[in-house]
Amino acid sequence: MLTILGFVMIATFLVLIMTKKMSPIAALVLIPALFCVLVGQGAKLGDYVIEGVGDLAPTAAMLMFAIVYFGVMIDVGLFDPIVRGILRFCRADPMRIVVGTALLASIVSLDGDGSTTFMITVSAMYPLYKRLKMSLVVLTGVAATANGVMNTLPWGGPTARAATALKVDATDIFVPMIPALAVGLLAVFVLAYVLGLRERKRLGTLTLDEVLEPGTVTETVLVEAGSGSGSRGKGVEPARTGGGGGGVSFEKSDGNDNDNDGHEPADDGEFQGLDPNRPTLRPRLYWFNAGLTLALLTAMIMELMPIPVLFLLGAALALTVNFPTMADQRARIAAHADNVLNVSGMVFAAAVFTGVLTGTGMVEHMADWLVGAVPEGMGPQMGLVTGLLSLPLTYFMSNDGFYFGVLPVLAEAGAAHGVSPVEVARASIVGQPLHMSSPLVPAVYVLVGMAKVEFGDHTRFTVKWAVLTSLVVLAAAILFGTI
Repeated sequence: MLTILGFVMIATFLVLIMTKKMSPIAALVLIPALFCVLVGQGAKLGDYVIEGVGDLAPTAAMLMFAIVYFGVMIDVGLFDPIVRGILRFCRADPMRIVVGTALLASIVSLDGDGSTTFMITVSAMYPLYKRLKMSLVVLTGVAATANGVMNTLPWGGPTARAATALKVDATDIFVPMIPALAVGLLAVFVLAYVLGLRERKRLGTLTLDEVLEPGTVTETVLVEAGSGSGSRGKGVEPARTGGGGGGVSFEKSDGNDNDNDGHEPADDGEFQGLDPNRPTLRPRLYWFNAGLTLALLTAMIMELMPIPVLFLLGAALALTVNFPTMADQRARIAAHADNVLNVSGMVFAAAVFTGVLTGTGMVEHMADWLVGAVPEGMGPQMGLVTGLLSLPLTYFMSNDGFYFGVLPVLAEAGAAHGVSPVEVARASIVGQPLHMSSPLVPAVYVLVGMAKVEFGDHTRFTVKWAVLTSLVVLAAAILFGTI
């Protein structure tokens, strides 16, 4: 019964958010609460939620201070040269911009943290998508899938978890998988190229001068992006901007849209994205801010301190140096308060979902059912089975739940048929491209929040491409003899 209710709960949640019948926060809280009562454990709901909140509190703290830190870096102009450089390299060509998104997300993913990757990628690319009226779900889908492939790095998390759970060397897992993961990353670039060609067909190609001139901009979120149709997304009334020169500017004219990237609106309601003349710029402190960011990312990779502590210290230092007065510091914190509240609220709401799934035993029963459903004759192919199961299991479960709860069971079943634990461990990481768009991954809310994309739109657009990428990695690993 718990198995059935677990699958029904997850399906109900996904249907409600994808059809936009409920907001993700409301669905993450109310749906598991209802099912907790249905399984007869309503009295323990409080305990489950508190346990879930305790598990995710460090993640929420990290995201809060990371948003403030990178928000300040956007304000002071750290990423302005990146935006201008990518714009000139891409020549205002939608195809080049989508490929550039995949490239930037892949490079930044080397730090091993999805939230940081999405913050930097969206900060750099969002104004270009807005200015060219490109589909924002293309931005989020390509960034999430590229990061999912790169998330398999030994310091990214999944590989380390698999090594710990099965007591094997992380190097023995990752190094033989490099060719297959490289094929997966190539698949992401091919996907970006194809989606970019479709966006080019839909929008055409502008010259650089045309992009840099003041013009009209609409909010474009197209789940069926790249279909070649003439659809322009959800109609936000276009408005003329007063920006110009070497920056990218756009205007927010829809009063119901809670756009906020931390920049001050002008008195006439104009909203500038990476405005080259905004008062928060600190050009004299550019190299200090670049060095601070590099030092922060290095400390994260080397694990000198817990990531929440690093971002807390980094945000405090960035605010103090760039905005010495308390009034300016309060203004910067207030400017990013919406993003902080939305993302941290989503994380704590997700804690209810994961707390109920784990506490009621639904996750355990679902995992046992899936493992038990594997035919006996598939035992010698446990590497392939693990790779296929990693797609749904890492999407509907946390990485901790899958790698520490399910993977040992799969490895034990494989060992009975002569399949080595390290082979099962390698197969277990192929589902990461899909995992990075899971509603249980806090970083995905940073991605969709900063890109102003509905989570349901992102899910409908991205899941099919992420599944395809994961299957490409699995097929390549089998072809190379890694699995």
